[in-house]
Amino acid sequence: MMSLQQGEVQRTIRDLEAKTLVRVEENFKSRVEKYIQRFCNTRYSDYQFDPPQLAIVCLLLLRGPQTPGELRARSGRLHTFADNAAVVDALRTLIEWQGKPAVVKLPRTPGRKDAEYMHLFSGPIKVEARASEARVSPAREFSPRLSSSDLEQRISKLEAEVAELRELLARSP
Repeated sequence: MMSLQQGEVQRTIRDLEAKTLVRVEENFKSRVEKYIQRFCNTRYSDYQFDPPQLAIVCLLLLRGPQTPGELRARSGRLHTFADNAAVVDALRTLIEWQGKPAVVKLPRTPGRKDAEYMHLFSGPIKVEARASEARVSPAREFSPRLSSSDLEQRISKLEAEVAELRELLARSP
């Protein structure tokens, strides 16, 4: 969700026009200016993508890093993928795109089934830093490998706290 002022939008459009990334579409029927992108798949662009690649690039630019399953689920209006393998194939072509990758595979974060992918149009990504970030961020509050004696101690401690709270509630008016 974004909240922009009209001046911010106009300034950004002027900047994009100066970089020839958008142009004003002439429409004499309506008095509202409309813009067309020139980032990819135009004769003015170095980026020429086929429909599966274009769908992935659009989604990554709009939504940020995503897994193949998320890309497949969200790409329906742009391109229909048969399955997640088709998404992975299209991602592979973008990773190997014309000798310079357009997409990078990020390390799998704890709690996620698949790794996420991210576009590289804003510059290189420090994959190692993201990997260490993912490892450091707590995926769970409790360790999944507690011994039975540890669990018994925790349960007895919780039972004592509950008993104390009940006693306090019984004493209050």
